[in-house]
Parts: sequence; C-alpha cells; structure tokens
Amino acid sequence: MAPQDFALLFVMYASTSTKVRFSLLVQRPAINILVQKTQARVVALKDEIEALQAALGIDEDAQAIVKLHISLLHRYNEAKDATQILIGRLATLRNTTVRQIHEDYDLKDSD
Repeated sequence: MAPQDFALLFVMYASTSTKVRFSLLVQRPAINILVQKTQARVVALKDEIEALQAALGIDEDAQAIVKLHISLLHRYNEAKDATQILIGRLATLRNTTVRQIHEDYDLKDSD
C-alpha cells in the first residue's frame, strides 16, 4: 500500500477523571467509514431532537417544564412530610404505631 492510502487520525478521549490524546495510523477507507458513521449518528440525533420537540410542542420550553415539575414535586413532598408528621402524632395520641394508623385509614405503604 502506498503512503497516501494511510492517514494519521488524532483522537482525544475525555473522561471525568482524565484526558487522553493519542494518534492512530489508519487506512483512509477506515476513516471514511468512521466519518460516515459519525455523520449518520449526527443526523439520527438531530431527527430525534426534532421528534421530541414536536411531541413536546414547538413553542414549549423543556427546561421550563422540568423546572415546573420539580417545583410540583417539592410541594408534593412537603405535603406528604407534613401528613406523615400528623400521622405520627395521631399514633402517639392513640398509643399505637404509624403502621396501625395506616391500616386503620387504608393508607398505602407504596406512596
């Protein structure tokens, strides 16, 4: 094979703990295949983004929706915590267990 059939491919791999740089001497067809696969992956990801944005709604902001959901979850958890405090106090007043109060009022353990 002639030297023009090879190319020097520089690769940088970054992880959370380290960055590694290395180079590979590869055949040009291998680089072309790698480029084609990468381009296909980029197109697939762009298509996925468009599909998700369409499902979400064109004028909707995903970050705003996530922020709203987090806010609602915080409110739910605060209400649940307050309820559990009251159930604990009720159990103390009745000299029973929290589990027994849950059973008496048909409260689910899963929620």
